[in-house]
Amino acid sequence: MTRTLLIGVQVLDPDAGPATAALETVGGRISWVGSAADARDRARSGEPVEVHTYDGGVVAPAFVDAHVHATASGLLVDGLDLAGARSPRDVLDAVAARAAARPGAVIWGHGWEENRWSPARPPARAELDRAAGGVPVYLSRIDVHSALASSALLDRAAAAVGAPGWSADGPLSADAHHHVRRAALAAIDRTQRRAAQQAFLADAAARGVAVVHECAGPDISGRDDLADLLALGTGVEVVGYWGEPVATAAQARGLLAATGARGLAGDLFVDGSLGSRTAALRAPYADAPGCTGNRYLDAATIGTHLAACSAAGVQAGFHVIGDAAADLVLDGLADAARAVSPAVVRAARHRLEHLEMVDPDQAARLAGLGVVASVQPAFDAAWGGPSGMYAARLGPARAATMNPFATLHTAGVTLAFGSDSPVTPVDPWGTVRAAATHTNPASAIGPDVALGAHTAGGYRAAGTDDPAAGRLVAGAPASYTVWDGVGPLDGVTATARCLRTVHRGRVLFEAATGR
Repeated sequence: MTRTLLIGVQVLDPDAGPATAALETVGGRISWVGSAADARDRARSGEPVEVHTYDGGVVAPAFVDAHVHATASGLLVDGLDLAGARSPRDVLDAVAARAAARPGAVIWGHGWEENRWSPARPPARAELDRAAGGVPVYLSRIDVHSALASSALLDRAAAAVGAPGWSADGPLSADAHHHVRRAALAAIDRTQRRAAQQAFLADAAARGVAVVHECAGPDISGRDDLADLLALGTGVEVVGYWGEPVATAAQARGLLAATGARGLAGDLFVDGSLGSRTAALRAPYADAPGCTGNRYLDAATIGTHLAACSAAGVQAGFHVIGDAAADLVLDGLADAARAVSPAVVRAARHRLEHLEMVDPDQAARLAGLGVVASVQPAFDAAWGGPSGMYAARLGPARAATMNPFATLHTAGVTLAFGSDSPVTPVDPWGTVRAAATHTNPASAIGPDVALGAHTAGGYRAAGTDDPAAGRLVAGAPASYTVWDGVGPLDGVTATARCLRTVHRGRVLFEAATGR
């Protein structure tokens, strides 16, 4: 078995002292951690050893991104990235340029955000049709809970017309959006899909991510999409979730077997998003009087799903953003606990995605039932603060309570960090920094806690029992990254550069070779 020594300037682990600057791996496991001086002695011990010295480098656990959409993210490698658009005209010009460059090809794009524009309105469908020259166009909003669709795409998604969320001229949301998204994905052939998935996983590895949690489901991707992703074998570990409700334990086991998923969780939508005004709220949106968002599941359905999965020993979970959606999930959890017992519910380690609006009492109830919070600190960095999208949608007082990481952590809820890519980019150190520098200091957590949430927390969220997973300790899996530009955790900068990513002893990325 290959014996490898890594020597840097610091090993980032909760138990590592300031002099801990090296580690040794054998056979896919960490066999030793200690000082650089001791490492050099071990290198001279006479046993064959492969030594890697990184002057100024920091060794950290490999990151886990606990919420991604691989195909949609990978399609942006060759698609239209509209995050930089600043007006409807920018979007239309980008569509027209792509249509001219690739006549007849389906146009897939993502990232427009009209609240940042002047005028603050998305293009009308007739404008999109003219720019596209009659080809199918799918352009998801930054939150992927609404999209612009051309008439040519709607010809392939007739069920969208008149469905909930339908608009004759503007963006489509809810069921209408789900119909056009399925049609857009159906226009992507298997070769394109696999290329997109491979591109995303390669990019993730180059950013220090060794494990991703794919949040799949009938309303966001498809079974073929998930099956292809799980079969790739790139070395980046894919933990698949399938968001579809069940009513019995037998159905839960059957659906798990049919999809190859780890659990029936992820993007099983209780509500939508704040940006598209489809997150379920107790009180109306500040910028849309009378609107309280969408409720896709009721408490009874949520409770039935949780009880069935709990009884089957299957991890369940939901997409939940608004405070009204959190109320529904807590009611469902209470129903499930009564049906199968609190202990059985706790044992399943159910997870909630996003969970942006919870109070201390709710956090304590979630902790008591063993629920994991899969959250995205970059959301606060992108949309928090007094002038951000949250404040526009909710008003300053409600916006200040968003993404309460400290509340959840204090209550004892396991935190797992992710990007929700392509909603926000895969950027592990940026995520750690966002959690530690929350726009509301009362919701911030320490950088060491944040690092743990983006490493060990991801394993806990996937139901892993190995206490060493995500750690840099003797006996742990050899899953680590080496970085340049990372100093003390409280001084993490945007200049961090990944030099090496290894998962269970397999090198996934090496900066020297570019792969």
